Amino acid sequence: MKKDIQFRKNFIWNILGTGINAFNSLFFMIAVTRINGIDNAGIFTIAFSTACIIYVIGVYAGRIYQVTEHDKTITNKEYIANRIITTVLMLILVIIFCLMKGYSIFKSTIFVLLTTYKALEAFSDVIYGILQKNEKLDIVGKSLFFKSIISVIVFVAIDSLTKNLIISICTMLLINTIILFVYDFKNSKKYIDLKAKINKKNILKIFKAGFFTFAISFLGMYILNAPKYAIDSYLENNYQTIFGIIVMPATIIGLVAQFLIHPYLNQILALYEEHNLKGLNKLILRLIIVILGFGAISSILAYLLGPEVLGLVYGVDLTAYRLGLLIIIIASTIYTIGVIYSSVLTTIRDTSSQFIIYIIISIVAFIVSNIFTKVAKIDGAVIAYLVIMAIQFLIYTIYTNIKLRVVFNRSLEK
Repeated sequence: MKKDIQFRKNFIWNILGTGINAFNSLFFMIAVTRINGIDNAGIFTIAFSTACIIYVIGVYAGRIYQVTEHDKTITNKEYIANRIITTVLMLILVIIFCLMKGYSIFKSTIFVLLTTYKALEAFSDVIYGILQKNEKLDIVGKSLFFKSIISVIVFVAIDSLTKNLIISICTMLLINTIILFVYDFKNSKKYIDLKAKINKKNILKIFKAGFFTFAISFLGMYILNAPKYAIDSYLENNYQTIFGIIVMPATIIGLVAQFLIHPYLNQILALYEEHNLKGLNKLILRLIIVILGFGAISSILAYLLGPEVLGLVYGVDLTAYRLGLLIIIIASTIYTIGVIYSSVLTTIRDTSSQFIIYIIISIVAFIVSNIFTKVAKIDGAVIAYLVIMAIQFLIYTIYTNIKLRVVFNRSLEK
């Protein structure tokens, strides 16, 4: 009975926490655009996107590896030590990036502060892993929920009063730091043996075991944001804001895909282990049909109402970008189908091949984004986004179907 109650608490609070946290960037973007203007919003957009990419370095192998590690050789203290190293690397990397790009002091400060915000989030994640391993996922959900809600409220309040992005972000950092020490550490410290010695080999083991997971996640984030970096190189900050706004609805399709795919991961694995290729293909097809249906409805709504609704929310005239918004939604739908195939490959533990795929797509994304954006400005960035997503879809669709046929044919021969 107690287990059932705890499971329900874990489930409800985890959904609430991760759901609200996922939409934080949307709330920040709306606030900055309305309060600080379209140019500052452009700086905030590219800085936040960069912080999200660098965040992948912070979490590195991720909470899944931490929670599912079966041999129990790595202590919680060693996971924390590893996370300290990765979060410090985040800050070093963003400083180097800003120096290489030659950003102004103001722009560089925004980049560093937002990366620090994501570094705190990455460090909190290792504490969340400790809590999750001890069936305290409800505490994780509550932490995420209250951090997200309080951060947005405080940020909007301070930014409205000061009209100063730096002060507003610093206040948000303070709130997250307080919750980390007062709530997260307080609830997790009984599961951490502070007297235990740290084995350096175990810290290196985390880096080694999680490399492909990290590399795929890092490259995947770059692929999604490649057009933004092309805009940062060739266009004014206001175009960054516009592109960020019309891309934002695409993230909703991605979230829907996550909620859709995750419950079926065990079923995908079971069908694979049963060598049931027909059943697995049927399941994949069902998921694709649902995504296509959601994408079709989203595309219609985006074309008919998208610019008006987004314009009302952000306070920016977007009527000239109706077709661009439609293209982004279509591109995101195509990309999400690729994500379904990627999830299948990850479930059957084919990560090294995906690493190669992502390297290829990243190179294409860099070339296409820079050429198209330089030639056709924001319209070029939109077309580049479509081309990148289409290539990702084609490679994953072709490779996964070939891979499954080969694997299942071998199993039949045996």
